[in-house]
Amino acid sequence: MPRDLFSPVSLGTIRLKNRIVMAPMTRSRAGQGNVPSALAPLYYSQRATAGLIVSEATQVSPQGIGYINTPGIHTPQQIQGWKKVTDAVHQKGGLIFLQLWHVGAISHPDFHGGELPVAPSAVNPQIEAFTPKGKSASVTPRELEAEEIEAIVEQFGTGARNAKLAGFDGVEVHGANGYLPNQFLHDGFNQRKDDWGGSLENRCRFLVECTLAAVEEMGSDRVGVRISPWTKLAGKVNSDSEALYTYLAKELDSLEITYLHLMEAPGTPNALAPKIRKNFQGPILINSGYNFETGTAAVQSGLADMVSYGSLYIANPDLVERFRTGAKLAEPNHATFYGGTEQGYTDYPRA
Repeated sequence: MPRDLFSPVSLGTIRLKNRIVMAPMTRSRAGQGNVPSALAPLYYSQRATAGLIVSEATQVSPQGIGYINTPGIHTPQQIQGWKKVTDAVHQKGGLIFLQLWHVGAISHPDFHGGELPVAPSAVNPQIEAFTPKGKSASVTPRELEAEEIEAIVEQFGTGARNAKLAGFDGVEVHGANGYLPNQFLHDGFNQRKDDWGGSLENRCRFLVECTLAAVEEMGSDRVGVRISPWTKLAGKVNSDSEALYTYLAKELDSLEITYLHLMEAPGTPNALAPKIRKNFQGPILINSGYNFETGTAAVQSGLADMVSYGSLYIANPDLVERFRTGAKLAEPNHATFYGGTEQGYTDYPRA
């Protein structure tokens, strides 16, 4: 069988019917108690023809929240809300992983009763936070104590355990986009002098241990990790991205996780994907601005084993079928990406 976006692929003991993945996308539609909304089962099940769905980022604890109306996986109500989603996806023959999330410094005191958000070091990420009171400038976070870091690692394990209770087929540890694991990785943001900072090994430790905590609950064949080598924090990328991420890939490979989800756009200068591919022997899922042609090329060349699509999946719940038939793709309405009801969420028609 030719290797293309429509050919099946194995993730450990899981067999995907194609290599087209729905990327994790924050939609800010969770209800009271950060429980997935009543529309979430329909939204996800509409897209169940994907080889795999990765859920929107889902906080592992109240401390991990950084955006309004985003779901969690740390209360019984949240678990039950997600169970309705996984049941709906499975009834349509789909597979779904939950993305485990802690935002760290990418938050605001408005979410924490006036308390500061936490981070590896007291460095302002220089972003705009979206809080219950509206847009607010980020603040300088509080540096985590070592014992607090170990407790957050345990939260990732508990999140994986709760995801299993909710019926998810696996979990993805969110190590990208400037959130807490990414903050530990970043040599300009992590200024610690203890075992959680400084060297490559120490900066990678938090993400590796969070992944291991999830593996211990789910099994290595049910855990993926997302990374983004070019994310800026406080206005800067890592100064040693190639060394850092090739080392990290080797460390994650040693855990025998089921996939590595790499955010790197096609045509990126000095792309790391080929180098990471040499150090990570398992399946690689690639994301960021791919279309049908570039996604097909990535899979056929062996650069990646799967391709995840974000905004294309918002407007095209039947993306697999449209790719297969060459049907015109619908354009997403950016005004309805975050918050709201069914408009721009579950009302996009099939081709």
